[in-house]
Formats: sequence, structure tokens, C-alpha cells
Amino acid sequence: MDFQLLSNKLLKDLDEIKIQNDDILERACQSIEKCSNLLSTFKKEILNNGFNTIKDEITFFKKTKQILLIELIYFSEIHSFETHFPKADKDYQLKFIKKKVNKLNRFFLYNIDFGRYVDSGSVHFDKEYYTRDNSDTFRIITSKFYFQDPEFCTPRDMLLGKYKAYDSLIMYLDEKKQKILKGINYKLQDAKSIEKIHWPFSNTDYVEMLYALYAKGLGTKDDHSIMKVSKTMQEIFDFTPKDIYKTYQYIKNRKNSKTLFLDELANNLLSEMKKSEE
Repeated sequence: MDFQLLSNKLLKDLDEIKIQNDDILERACQSIEKCSNLLSTFKKEILNNGFNTIKDEITFFKKTKQILLIELIYFSEIHSFETHFPKADKDYQLKFIKKKVNKLNRFFLYNIDFGRYVDSGSVHFDKEYYTRDNSDTFRIITSKFYFQDPEFCTPRDMLLGKYKAYDSLIMYLDEKKQKILKGINYKLQDAKSIEKIHWPFSNTDYVEMLYALYAKGLGTKDDHSIMKVSKTMQEIFDFTPKDIYKTYQYIKNRKNSKTLFLDELANNLLSEMKKSEE
């Protein structure tokens, strides 16, 4: 099983979910499901086939599994936070955020030695931290997770996931705080709504156009990713794309012309020009 390939695909799937969901709770739910399912797949593979070397085991629990675990913890925390977040009263909302930030800071303080080990790039305790044979010597330390399968967890892999996920969570909370201070409505980011244009073409046509504009340089000045460019296009067109990466692979694998929609656009434009000259 190619763990890295599946992990990279998961990250692309999470990007797709982000594009298709403005509601953070819905996005969190779908992301949690994706991460949980892939972790279950990884677990079955590990239990059935194990690892060839200790180095492989360390790499899996320290790096590969973390890709999924960090996202799972991050979105689980966001789901819990947003579910309980006060709906009104600016001051109460800010107090709620401050309370959560203080709790995260206590976590970082409590695990300061482990944090220094992670941030410094140290590896001398990796065998003890990220292999499963040292659970008796190095006790599994986590809150919320009262039982972990010893065959799929190491003494510190969950703690590492929380440490990195909480870094991102701090940024999320700070952004949330700034929006409240600026009086931004979360569901309606802009006070002035934009009338969207109906996209009358197919999903494949959209992806072909998206990648063509991106390849030409749209978004480069602002250092936008392809997903960010797509998100901006969605603010113009009344259309929500699906499976952008997968559709792009389909376009690349076309046997004849790989730019059917662009060819059609060019032909229509030339035809229109010809008519205007008659």
C-alpha cells in the first residue's frame, strides 16, 4: 500500500471539501469522516503486514500517520468549538475564544519538553516515542483519548498530532477573534452581495477553463493556489465544481484533443468575428 500517495490524495480531498463548503461545521464533519476512514484503512494494513524495519515504523508514526491525524484532531477541535460557540454577544464570544486559547496554552506549557524536542528536530528519542515496543517504558500521554489501540499507537504519536494540530487551531482562533473585533458576519463575509452569473457548461469545462487561466498566470501575482483561484471564480459564477483534481487527470488522459472546451471557445469567437465582418 502506498501510504504517501493515499495521504496526498486525502489532502486534495480536503481541499475539495473546503471549496464546496462555506459552512465550517459541514466542512469539519466531512473532513473528520475522510480522515477517520483512511486511518482505519492504514490500521488494517499495518496490523496485517507490519513493518520491515524499525526505521519504517518510526517514519510511519512520526510522519505518514501524522498527515491524517493532525487534520483529524484539528477538525474535531473546530467542530467542538463551533458547536458550542455563542451565537450572540460580542464580549461573550471573545471571552469564549480567550478561554479556549488559555486551555491550549496550558497544553503547550504542560508539554514544553516534548515541544522543544519536536521543534528542535531532535531524533534521539524517536525509537522510544514512535515505535510500539516502548509503551511500558514511555506511557501513552493524551487527554480525551482514554483508550488507544497499542497495535496502532505509540507512546507519543497522538501527542505529536495534538501538538501540531493545536498550532493551526491557535491561528484559527486568532482569525476568528479578529473577525469579531472588526464586526464581520461569518456567514456573509461581504456586506454587498454580488449577483452571480449562471455557468451553463459542464464540470469538466469548468476545470479545463480553471487550469487554463491558472496556467496563463491568473492568481500568480497574489500567490494563489489553484483551489484559491477556483474559490474566487465561484464568487463570479453560480457553480460549485466537483472533483477538480480527478477531473483534471481525466482531461490530461484524453486521447484526442485535451482542450475540447477551449477549442470550442476559440472556434465560436472566430465564427462571431467572421459574422461581424460580413
